[in-house]
Amino acid sequence: MRIGGVVKKVSVLLVMFAIVMFASFAVAAEQAPGTVTLKASMGGVKFDHAKHAKASKCETCHHAAKEGKALTAAHENCNDCHTATPAAPVKANAKTAFHTTCIECHKKEAKGPQKCTECHDKTAK
Repeated sequence: MRIGGVVKKVSVLLVMFAIVMFASFAVAAEQAPGTVTLKASMGGVKFDHAKHAKASKCETCHHAAKEGKALTAAHENCNDCHTATPAAPVKANAKTAFHTTCIECHKKEAKGPQKCTECHDKTAK
């Protein structure tokens, strides 16, 4: 076998390996995290992200601002936009965004916590 043929075969194998690795990272990145703890002054809120991802569309929470703030990633962290003092065009701070989205959905679906201490836990970290 000539050297040129070996180099070509090795190059093809390396490209195929790179494609497989890239695809596996892309799939892993799209999976929702498990339970995360959201920090809050009333106590941490344990949020089962994977459970909510199965029950609702990602866009319910991960959305572009209604007045023109485009997402910079497919699934941005809520606190990337909903900060303590949000910058225009975002109007809702983190507390308002979570309370409005979460509590309203729980009321509409008639399930899930709806009172302060049903979500907030001073011992949660």
